[in-house]
Amino acid sequence: MSSPYPAPNSDRADEVSQASIGELIGNISDDLTSLFRQEVELAKAELKEEAGKAGKAAGMLGGAGFAGYLAVVLLSFALVFGLSNVMDAGWAALIVAVIWGIAGAVLYTTGRKQLRNVDPMPHRTVDTIKEDAQWLKNPTG
Repeated sequence: MSSPYPAPNSDRADEVSQASIGELIGNISDDLTSLFRQEVELAKAELKEEAGKAGKAAGMLGGAGFAGYLAVVLLSFALVFGLSNVMDAGWAALIVAVIWGIAGAVLYTTGRKQLRNVDPMPHRTVDTIKEDAQWLKNPTG
């Protein structure tokens, strides 16, 4: 006994069977264009997020550097004046300069190491592009 209701996908199947190859290719082209645009938007969002993290880290490093600079200048003068009571002022200034040079090298190395942890690769986008490519190779399964 046949059902008075059409099969759920019969209208779509009729449309597909009646569509020309050109229309089907056009539909696929439109779908691929839409998919590509979505992937680009996802990549932009991921890169923006990582850039925001890098910007915050750089701002904090800059603020810490400025505060540290002011402290270093004042402490350096105090240390030079303190050491000049025991030795020549020129030698005292040289010793203080070497100490701060070492401190600067350590800070530079630490900051560079932190910047290496910033990941500019949009991993989610790459994963979805791989999934899309796999789907295009085998759309039925």
